[in-house]
Amino acid sequence: MKINVTTIGDLTFSLEVSEDLELENFKAFCEIESGVTTSEMIILFNNVPLNDDKKNLRDYGIKDGDLVSLQQVSSRFPASIVPTALEGLDFSAIQVPQTSSPSTPNRNNRFPGFNDDPAMIRDMVLANPDQLALLQQNNPALAEAVLSGSLDQFASVLRRQYVEKQQKDQQKMKLLSSNPFDSEAQRLIEEEIRQKNVEHNMETAIEYNPEIFGTVIMLYINCKVNGHHVKAFIDSGAQATIMSSAAAERCNIMRLVDTRWAGIAKGVGIQRIIGRIHMVQIQIENDFLTSSFSVLNDQPMDMLLGLDMLKRHQCSIDLKNNFLLIGTTGTKTPFLTEAELPDCARLTGSPEEEKKAIEESKKLAEELEIKEALERSSSGAGPSSSHKSSVPISDYKDRILPTDNFNENDIADLMKNGFDRSRCIEELRNFKGNKTQALASLFAKSLKF
Repeated sequence: MKINVTTIGDLTFSLEVSEDLELENFKAFCEIESGVTTSEMIILFNNVPLNDDKKNLRDYGIKDGDLVSLQQVSSRFPASIVPTALEGLDFSAIQVPQTSSPSTPNRNNRFPGFNDDPAMIRDMVLANPDQLALLQQNNPALAEAVLSGSLDQFASVLRRQYVEKQQKDQQKMKLLSSNPFDSEAQRLIEEEIRQKNVEHNMETAIEYNPEIFGTVIMLYINCKVNGHHVKAFIDSGAQATIMSSAAAERCNIMRLVDTRWAGIAKGVGIQRIIGRIHMVQIQIENDFLTSSFSVLNDQPMDMLLGLDMLKRHQCSIDLKNNFLLIGTTGTKTPFLTEAELPDCARLTGSPEEEKKAIEESKKLAEELEIKEALERSSSGAGPSSSHKSSVPISDYKDRILPTDNFNENDIADLMKNGFDRSRCIEELRNFKGNKTQALASLFAKSLKF
């Protein structure tokens, strides 16, 4: 039969054993899996400790698929058996010799249950930039404490997170021990098994495909625009070739921007298009190629060669030989090495920069939606079903705002026809207080075919 065993830590495993197996032999199997010695091990079933090692699992009522809990206890004697004759002695006058030296790490920041020295952990993270970057993404609070330079602050954050984890583990263990067949307990077991599978998958990947955890640099080439050197990003997934406004200023071609082509560029994020330069010469090696640019306001990359440019000149990306082949001329230009990449080509930025970029994209998207809604309202058309207002409806659907061009009497006149207040207010806003158009829209939307 199969017995599931959980520990206070993150370890969960299963054992295929016989129901006639004695408890002491079952503990021996658990010792192999968990590393906890049988002398420090207590097995609990239904939150009741199993004390008789000579009984078999059937005698304890353990059946196939049951869950038992493994807990580790200290092998030291309890305080209750300490001889009482020592209780009257005063040891306060005894001086303990100081064995620490200036080179010994400060261990005052250690805390119960945590065996590692916080100072050593902090020094190891600071000595490994990759680990520090990973910590900044997965645990920003602890990473900030590492970079603060204060060991006490780092130890305090580490202690708090350690205690929180221990409390969660204890709550999980209590729930699993009290009623393992509860829906929440089953969910925890499922999540534990899933996490173990994820860890196993990552360990297998580290062993057999360690290269996938390395960083891959982006494809950049050297080129010239209007005689000025520019590092261009090769992006076959971009529809159009773009250039930042800063690079256009540096290349002295901002005077050619046609602002009639202004708009919004939507992709992974949202950016504002200033306009378009219809024709510019790009020098790649000894070739002079023509292309058009969309100029973006807040673009970190100087220039991005998109699919329009690559298809027009029949370019091929050769990853084996690491160069870009221009099909129309046969010219080859090598991709830049990691040392030659611009600063914006780093794979990831700080969490604060990424959060700021996301907030700016959301703000720009909201501005775009508001602009489109105002244009629809000014044209007298009702709201399109493909767009949603960026202003929460709950803020104004049942009350009149100072900017509204109608009053309570107008709302009451529309409500006499059987429509609710929120819909009447919505249509009056869409048609700038025109009751006739609002009423017609309400009737039109109420028709069903």
